[in-house]
Amino acid sequence: MPQQPPVRSSPARPRPDASMSLITNVMDHSLDDGYAEAAARRKSRGEGGLPKTLRAKLGLAAGLVLAALVVTVGAAQARVAAPVVAKERQELIDRIDRGTSAADRLEGEVDTLRDDVSARQRAALKNSGGDAEADLMGVLSGATAVHGPGVKLVVNDAKEASTGGDGADPRETSGFSDTGRVRDRDMQRVVNGLWASGAEAVSINGRRLTALSAIRAAGDAILVDNKPLVPPYTVLAVGDGRKLSTGFQNGADGLYLHALEEDYGIRATISTEGDVRLPAAPSVIVRTARPNAGTTEKGTS
Repeated sequence: MPQQPPVRSSPARPRPDASMSLITNVMDHSLDDGYAEAAARRKSRGEGGLPKTLRAKLGLAAGLVLAALVVTVGAAQARVAAPVVAKERQELIDRIDRGTSAADRLEGEVDTLRDDVSARQRAALKNSGGDAEADLMGVLSGATAVHGPGVKLVVNDAKEASTGGDGADPRETSGFSDTGRVRDRDMQRVVNGLWASGAEAVSINGRRLTALSAIRAAGDAILVDNKPLVPPYTVLAVGDGRKLSTGFQNGADGLYLHALEEDYGIRATISTEGDVRLPAAPSVIVRTARPNAGTTEKGTS
């Protein structure tokens, strides 16, 4: 019988993940040998897994029941308190709305009373002397509205107004204000320059200026008699328009404003107007001084 040739077995094909031996080892033996041995010892002593005694089981059950009870009570309290919180919030909103409405109503009453006081003051001025004298006092004090020829000066911040990066005032040492922003002292110089150039009456953004007016700052806002203004600042002045314009631009305050334009980008335009209208200043109290006869005689005796 002829001998069969030996059958050659084909070589074993390598595993597809043979090149990832480290990852394969981690996946096949996810538990370290030391930890596995410790787990086996605890299992042999009956220490692993769930509690075995009845007392331990009861303790575990009691703990779970207590935890569930705490969660349930907390949820119930939150559900009960939610309507109360919503009610209190709505009550606060209603109080704020009522307070805002009351403040608006009172502000309207104040404006009405202020107008009444101004009208009575103007009437008292007319009754205190001749019409010409009363008109002059009213114009100079700001108690009466005026109109006539004058100038219109518009001052605005630079297009990209910003303060210095280090928080310092880059114009402090030179007498200027923050870069690109019109400040209260800038407007003070503008107004004083117009007065010095012969203005008979001046207003800023519709606010009439008097001898008692104050131009101040609160943060970045400019206040005129404690009323905030927003740029651009429109300054109207009654007087000889040509003389006002020339005198202001050639004066020290006009040159100051021109330096702000050149160095810091502040925008300013001035033009002569045929008729500008300025309102009366609110709540102007005109006081006049008169000699006291008794005091005069005592001083001369």
